[in-house]
Amino acid sequence: MKLNYITFGDGQPLIVLHGLFGSLDNWYSLSKAFAKTFKVVAVDLRNHGKSPHSIIFNYQVMAEDVLELLDELKLTEASLLGHSMGGKVAMQFASAYSSRMHSLVVVDIAPRRYEASHSEIIHAMLSLDLSSYRTRKEVDAALAKSIKDQSVRQLLLKNVGRDNSGIFFWKFGLEEIAKNYDEVNREITFLSKVEKPTLFIRGGKSNYITDDDISEIKKLFSRVEIATILKSGHWVHADAPDEFSSVVLDFLRRN
Repeated sequence: MKLNYITFGDGQPLIVLHGLFGSLDNWYSLSKAFAKTFKVVAVDLRNHGKSPHSIIFNYQVMAEDVLELLDELKLTEASLLGHSMGGKVAMQFASAYSSRMHSLVVVDIAPRRYEASHSEIIHAMLSLDLSSYRTRKEVDAALAKSIKDQSVRQLLLKNVGRDNSGIFFWKFGLEEIAKNYDEVNREITFLSKVEKPTLFIRGGKSNYITDDDISEIKKLFSRVEIATILKSGHWVHADAPDEFSSVVLDFLRRN
């Protein structure tokens, strides 16, 4: 699948992959910052942002999409940075196409299977008839009945668009994501150890990467570093952008 992307800067290529319900827009500011040193390619994964929708939605095909992007850009190899779902896409890429990867940064996600933590959010969105609302404030109020976390609602509202008739719609492939939600939660399997330089960044206030996860990660990645940004939750890059940027750039410059 041909993905939507935007490029910034020059230098060694860095592919940035967002999380579930996100888009490259979430990484715009940090991509610009990284672009002072690297050629940054910020991507909309399939069923997200301006990329096409597909009922086939799993980590294998998403990694294939990234490979197709590298071929399109005529990149022999690139570093990958992925947050949450994007981190799993990057790990799948590392497992399947390690020869095309220079280094890897995984943000607040482990390779293991996760419990379904977004089911209520998906149900809340599916239950809305967006065409019946006239303002984003009305959509927010409707979502707030089921989704109390304002930051989550803000993320979702960034994915509400208007068509030429002024009717609201979800930019991401909500139906496609909902039907394949179990695939989003599944584990990444590795046929062999990943030998390329790897950095896992976890949020100090997040439970997505546990101490047990770190033990398993060290078995799967032979050249791995672990960094914890204490004051951040799961959205590490949004909670502590300056510290996050410093940690990422330090790792990439050394590798």
